[in-house]
Amino acid sequence: MIKKIHSIKFHKFSVERRVAVISVYKKFLVFIVSAWMIIPVADTYAQIKEDTVNTTILDIPQKVLINNIFIVGNEKTRKNIILRELNLKQGLVYDWEELLGMIKADQQKIYNLQLFNNVEITPLLTEVGQIEILVSVTERWYIIPSIIFNLADRNFAEWWTNQNRDFSRVDYGLRLAHNNVGGRNEKMKISAQLGFTKAFDVLYSIPYIDKNQQHGLAVQFNYFTNKTVALRSLENKQVFFQNETQDALRKNTAAFLRYTYRGSFYNFHFATFGFNHTWVKDEVLEQNPNYFLNEQNDLRYFLASYNFRHDRRDNNAYATDGESLNIGITKYGLFSGDGINETELSLNVNKYQKFNNKFHYAAGLSLNAFMSPKQPYTLVRGIGYKPNFIRGYELNVIEGQQTVVQKNSLRFTIFDLGYDISNIMPVEEFSYFPVKLYFSANFDHGYVKDRNFIPENGRLTNQYLYGYGAGFDLVTFYDLVLRFEYSINSQKEGTFFINFLAPF
Repeated sequence: MIKKIHSIKFHKFSVERRVAVISVYKKFLVFIVSAWMIIPVADTYAQIKEDTVNTTILDIPQKVLINNIFIVGNEKTRKNIILRELNLKQGLVYDWEELLGMIKADQQKIYNLQLFNNVEITPLLTEVGQIEILVSVTERWYIIPSIIFNLADRNFAEWWTNQNRDFSRVDYGLRLAHNNVGGRNEKMKISAQLGFTKAFDVLYSIPYIDKNQQHGLAVQFNYFTNKTVALRSLENKQVFFQNETQDALRKNTAAFLRYTYRGSFYNFHFATFGFNHTWVKDEVLEQNPNYFLNEQNDLRYFLASYNFRHDRRDNNAYATDGESLNIGITKYGLFSGDGINETELSLNVNKYQKFNNKFHYAAGLSLNAFMSPKQPYTLVRGIGYKPNFIRGYELNVIEGQQTVVQKNSLRFTIFDLGYDISNIMPVEEFSYFPVKLYFSANFDHGYVKDRNFIPENGRLTNQYLYGYGAGFDLVTFYDLVLRFEYSINSQKEGTFFINFLAPF
C-alpha cells in the first residue's frame, strides 16, 4: 500500500545515487560493503521539513526490525551520550507509524542536549522489513571564551528608562566555558567579572557518574561584591543606595553541591545542599534596618532544596511544541545557628501547542510562595523578578510573599530558514546559520499578595494586574533569542521593550 506519513517521503534511487548517498557517510564503513542494497527510506531532521522533490514512492512496510544503530559526526561527543537519548533499540521490531514518531522524538532529545547544530536520524532499508538506523550530527564549538558585557539590572527596559542608560551599571569581564568536557556533556564555566558587580564564579557539572547514566553531580562556587545595592522598593520601583566613598556595600559568598537523578527521558530530580554568607556595610542598615531582619550586618545560613522537572519541549531555547513542569521546595536555614528560618515553594508549568506549520500557542503558569510574612530583602520575590513577569510591567517590581502569573502567546511563523555559510566560514561548527522570525500576540496577567500591605507600594500589590501587546521574536545562531515587544498594562501605560530570552 502506498502511503505518505507526515511530511516524510520514501524514495527509490538508482544504483549511482545510492552510492553517492553512502559516500556522504565516510565513517559508515560497514555500509560500503553492501552499498548496492541500501535504499534510504526517510529523511528526518531536527525540524522535519516538507520534501518538494518529485519521486517514486515505495510501498511502506508495516513492521520493521532494527538491525544496527550507527552514529556519525560525533568527533568529540561520546557515543553513549547520544545513545542515552534514543528510545529506539537495536534488535527490536516496530510498527512503521510508531517508528516515525519515535524518530522525531529522539531527534528532539538529542538536539536539546545543546551539543549539536544539526541532528538527522535516517532509517535505511536493507531488506524487506529490516532497517539500519543512521544518526548523523554536526557538533557545535564547545570551548567558548567570551567577553562579559551585561546589564546589571533586571532587564533592558529597567536600565534604559529607570536607570537613564547609565553605563556604570554594566558588568564586563571574561568567561571561559567548555560545554562538553571529555565528550561526556560535562559543563565547566569560569568567569571573572568587573564593573557594577565584581564577581568570580566557577561551575562544574557531570551529567552521569554511573554506568547506567542516571546519576549526576554538580558543584558551584561564586563570590560577588556591589558598590550599589537595592535597599527596598518605592512606588513599585527599586531604590538603590551608594555611599559617597563608593566603597563595597555588599559582599556575598556561596557554595553549592547538587545531585541529579534522571530515571527516564523526560523526568529529572535535583537535590541541592548549599551555604550562603552575605555581608553589608553598616550604612545599608542605616538606610533599611530590616534589610536582614536580624539587626546585624551579615546573614549566614545553610540551605537545602528539591526540584522536580519534566521537560518535553521540542527546543529548550524557544519551544513551539511540548510541555515543561518545574516544582521546587527550598529550606533556608537548616541549623540553629543560621540567621534565617524560611521555606519557599515554587511551581512553573508551560504548554506549547503547534496548530500547523505556521501557528502555535504558548501558555505558562508560575506560582511562588514564602511561608513567613516577611523575608530578608535578599530573598524578596514578586512580579518583575525572574521568572515571574507580566509584559507591560518590565519597569516595575511588585513585591510580596505570594505570586501567581499566567502568560499567553499566539505566534505566527514569518519565516524559518537556514543558510550554509561554509564558503565564508570554513569552521564546520559555525558553518550553518539558522534564522527564524515569529510574530507574537501576547496577554499576561497575575497577582502579588503582600501580607505587610506596604502603603508606598499599594498601587500594584494585592490587586489583579494584566498586560497585552504584540511583538517579533527572532531566534538565530546558537539558540540566541531576541524579542521586540510593545505592551500596554492595566494602568494603560504603553512601552516598547527589548528582551534577550524566550518569555517562558
